Amino acid sequence: MRQTWTWHFDLPPQRLWPVLADTNRFNEAMGLPPYALEETPQPNGTVLRRGRGKAAGFTLEWEEKPYEWIHGRHFRQFRLFSKGPFKSFGPVFDLEPEGEGSKVTYALEWEPLTIVGRVFGKKLAKQAGAAIEKRVLTAVDFIKGGRPTMFDLPLPVLPEGGRARAVAAAEQIDRSTYGNGLGAPIADYVMNGMASDLVHLRPKLLARQLGVAPRPAIEACLASVKAGLLTMKWELLCTNCRGSKLAAMALSELPRGAHCPSCNIDYDRDFERNVELSFSPAPTVRPLLEGGYCLSGPMSTPHVPVQILLRPGERRSVALELPPGSYRLRTQHPGAHADVEHKGGAFPGLRVTADGVEATPVGALDKIAFANDADFEAAVLVEDRTWTQEALTALEVVSLQAFRDMFSEATLRPGDEAAVGQIALLFSDLRGSTALYERVGDSMAYNIVRDHFAFLAAIVRDHDGAIVKTIGDAVMASFGDPADAVRAALAMQRRIVEFNEAHENHRDLSIKLGVHSGSSIMVSLNERLDYFGSTVNMAARLQGQSQGEDIVLSRAVADDPAVKPLLEGLEAREESVALKGFDRPVSFVRLLP
Repeated sequence: MRQTWTWHFDLPPQRLWPVLADTNRFNEAMGLPPYALEETPQPNGTVLRRGRGKAAGFTLEWEEKPYEWIHGRHFRQFRLFSKGPFKSFGPVFDLEPEGEGSKVTYALEWEPLTIVGRVFGKKLAKQAGAAIEKRVLTAVDFIKGGRPTMFDLPLPVLPEGGRARAVAAAEQIDRSTYGNGLGAPIADYVMNGMASDLVHLRPKLLARQLGVAPRPAIEACLASVKAGLLTMKWELLCTNCRGSKLAAMALSELPRGAHCPSCNIDYDRDFERNVELSFSPAPTVRPLLEGGYCLSGPMSTPHVPVQILLRPGERRSVALELPPGSYRLRTQHPGAHADVEHKGGAFPGLRVTADGVEATPVGALDKIAFANDADFEAAVLVEDRTWTQEALTALEVVSLQAFRDMFSEATLRPGDEAAVGQIALLFSDLRGSTALYERVGDSMAYNIVRDHFAFLAAIVRDHDGAIVKTIGDAVMASFGDPADAVRAALAMQRRIVEFNEAHENHRDLSIKLGVHSGSSIMVSLNERLDYFGSTVNMAARLQGQSQGEDIVLSRAVADDPAVKPLLEGLEAREESVALKGFDRPVSFVRLLP
């Protein structure tokens, strides 16, 4: 049985899809309760997902089938019930271009299991459809800018004293060095935002909603943890589905790997890719129910443009044009996958076997051919291999000064270490400090050196870096992006000139700087996070080649595509020198004063 609703909007599909396909938010707005799934691996490698819950007064038990979708156009999902009024029930959503606007079709399909389902099926579907229609219309009004929020939701029930705690925390956040005036907006978001947005609060997304740059939002979230408004968790994302399958409250509790029951695979920890720091409300301010409102909708894995469910022996062609990029063809169960470097035009097909997936030759220009030659039902998909830029990775956060300052106790377990594929390291040293101590005395010289450390730390923070440690008059700083390290180095040389001009008694001070980027090992040393390896040694040796007022860049840094524009117009000289600990002469670029 089927009941259908149709709407026409003057917005193109690409603007409607991200909102109307967000099934997690829609289900919360409809007042449906969150739920969890029991995932049981099967002998053939697939996973059986069973759920339990209540809706419309009925106790329900069901098998949850994977969603099907084609990005920007279509999704459907159905559940097979063993308890409740229906044998199956699920939505079908279609989005079609219509001139400069769109035609939206939403249908509910069901098959009765009991006499109640047969008698009241149409009535229940009509009620559900009316609720969906109300949310669709308000969501579209939100997209057009006609309303401040996507849905009208009842205010959440907060624990006694929760609102007062949030207000007090907001004031404490704004008094913090890293609050950035965001205490009240974050407190309001915690008290009034949708639960589906708060259970996995991403600071970069929050920054976009608040209209601020990412770093101030990240710093304010960290300050919110200190103030008791938020809690933070280190999440180990599955490299297959990219869902959070394991979370730890402390960095030292994070294991080296985990198992994803949804994909039935084991995977390793990678601080650059799949270790994410996220936040959620403190339970004393706003407790959240466990589970999700929709656990596998299209927007839960936005890196997957197409996913379809194929019966054994089924063939299907899907009309979809994909932009150039790196893609992976796979199923939701363990097995071989196929990687594709797509340059545009026709896309390879996909064939499922008992061992996994293999690519097949390209077919029609705008169609992808899918075939299931295995003897079991398979959810097959094409995924974009680039990782989301909205996640705050462990490597990013430990390279922020705010994290180092507020969570200096955050270290890895004793004996643990984390490989880092790329980190940019800046070493500085103050030339002329020895003569300064002799000329002005220890007390005044100490204050001058301390002031120099202060402006270096401010510059590092302003360029999304962190001070790893100081050694005498020297500084070691880390950056996630080599371009940020170079910008910081240029700013330091400008600032030391101003610093000298403002003080008569130390006009001869200069800074020696060296910058290098490469792979490293992150370890806990002297109760703080530190870096170890040849990249560290190279950065320190390059700083030793600096003569003061100049900047020495390794070739890896100077050749970085984001760094090259920064060097245009600067006087530079290429040099090569034998460095201690390295077998061959090392080439570098010296930026002259």
